[in-house]
Amino acid sequence: MDKQTQVVKSRVVKVDSEESWDFYITQANNQGCPVMVHFTAAWCVPSVAMNPFFEELALSYQDILFLLVDVDDVQGVAMKMEIKAMPTFLLMSQGSQVDKLVGANPDEIRKRVNGFAHQIRSSKAA
Repeated sequence: MDKQTQVVKSRVVKVDSEESWDFYITQANNQGCPVMVHFTAAWCVPSVAMNPFFEELALSYQDILFLLVDVDDVQGVAMKMEIKAMPTFLLMSQGSQVDKLVGANPDEIRKRVNGFAHQIRSSKAA
């Protein structure tokens, strides 16, 4: 099979209910795994345009759990996390929001994730 026909399994997990949100967040907390969440909406062009970038980030940072939440599908989570605009990106650790970035800004998102990942790794090494 040549490379073009291989299907790369996505590392981004789509959250489809409040129950699955609670499950993934609890699981990540128990494993001490940081989480990055992309709050999106199918009708929001900038949000949808960020999906390939978010996938690429997920492949680069294997020690972070990447979640995708469509605010129309899982309104309760969007309300609980106080999401007011799309796209919004949250960095979470131990169930708490560590950082929040609103808007489609790949460079800034990459910078924040990099800093976040570095912080997590150095705290694990300590």
